[in-house]
Amino acid sequence: MEPMEWPLKSSALGKVSWRFQSAFILGLVGLSSKMYLGWFNSVRKYNYDILEKNAEERPDGVPLVTVCNHTSCLDDPCLWGLMKIRTVLNTRKKVRWTLVARELLFSTPFRCAFFSRAKAIPVVRGDGVHQKGMEVALERLNQGEWIHIFPEGAINMNDAIKRLKWGVGRLIAEAQVTPIVVPFWHEGKLLLLPRMDDVLPNQSPYIPRIMQRVTVLIGEPMEFTDTVEEYRKARKTAMEARKQITDQIQERFKELKEETRLLHSKWR
Repeated sequence: MEPMEWPLKSSALGKVSWRFQSAFILGLVGLSSKMYLGWFNSVRKYNYDILEKNAEERPDGVPLVTVCNHTSCLDDPCLWGLMKIRTVLNTRKKVRWTLVARELLFSTPFRCAFFSRAKAIPVVRGDGVHQKGMEVALERLNQGEWIHIFPEGAINMNDAIKRLKWGVGRLIAEAQVTPIVVPFWHEGKLLLLPRMDDVLPNQSPYIPRIMQRVTVLIGEPMEFTDTVEEYRKARKTAMEARKQITDQIQERFKELKEETRLLHSKWR
């Protein structure tokens, strides 16, 4: 079956209906994630105030981009369940948009309807940085909204960090206002199964686990103003800007991974 397209909200009535349905789905999933991860598992979060401050209090018109490692189908939405209830329920302004695999989450009419209202934007792996889903994400950033990206481009069950995709570099470089970029990393048990994979295994049977330990470390916002300015003044090509931004995020991921693992190893 051909993957479904991201549905468009055409009429005024359609927009109102869309917003109501989206608020219901996001609120329900957000609260469920908050209860599941907070009540049935143990979580230690570090510097979470950085994420909450930028999600809630950044200036109007300034977009937010968050990036993190991707080890389980449950990374999103569970990690957002750690935020304050007022943020989880403010679905119109303060809940992220996220890029997802079109062939998986938009493959049926039901999935298309559900995940689009959960503020998911479909992208096709291998179709490059200028595909339709990336244009939609850039439009969201230009309206000052929050986009979350798993820049490895797929679930990564290996220890090594995959080469990050350049799409994240394009979004940051070409947004009308340079986004605030907040990186973070999460880890689970260092023995047996790592990171959020402890909570939802990546192999069948896909049964969420309880009584697992998860450590989340939020990094300081990254600064890309100089790189973006050089690109806008034509001192860098688009490819050079995308590569430089992506490379910086890749290096920060390596640092956060080691810092998070050290924090997690001290959890007794």
